[in-house]
Amino acid sequence: MPEAPTRAPDWDQLFETAAAQAGLFSTRQAAEAGYSPQLLAHHVGAGRMVRIRRGVYRLVHFPAGDLEELAALWLWSDRAGVFSHETALALHDLSDVLPREVHITVPSAWRKRRLRVPDGVRLHFGDVGRTERSWHGPVPATAPARTLNDCADAHLSPDLLRQGARDALHRGLVTLDELSAVDAALEPFGGLAP
Repeated sequence: MPEAPTRAPDWDQLFETAAAQAGLFSTRQAAEAGYSPQLLAHHVGAGRMVRIRRGVYRLVHFPAGDLEELAALWLWSDRAGVFSHETALALHDLSDVLPREVHITVPSAWRKRRLRVPDGVRLHFGDVGRTERSWHGPVPATAPARTLNDCADAHLSPDLLRQGARDALHRGLVTLDELSAVDAALEPFGGLAP
């Protein structure tokens, strides 16, 4: 059987893809732009690209961004993950939470997969609909209501949960009706009131 014709590398396509993702791209995206693993290795050796982690590369001359680490993890999830829980709380700038781990929710169907989870990452399994997500630069995060309810279900400390909910209410990001899990979690601690 004859081999499929190889596509000529398209630098503009690869750059456009990487530009939307903090200068990063996956090996799959590189292949879609005509770059074989051997050609990627050549560009890494020539100093035009750097390998960030397995299957994720960065264009060297692209300016570094604040969300580069998260963009690399999002690409690790094959763009199926959504940053959630305490990570999303920090992305939304709700409360003074300082996550010790990066929280990412991947599709429920992934429970059956054998995943090599990067260090410092906590996986959650669940399906996040389009209306339950928002974008922060190159990465998706759960929307504020989903974020706060996920944090309540995960037993975030009452002080941080209350602070995050109040911040979101004050900024008009959520309504009280959207925070049923938060309300239930805070009830034993005096609710949302001071």
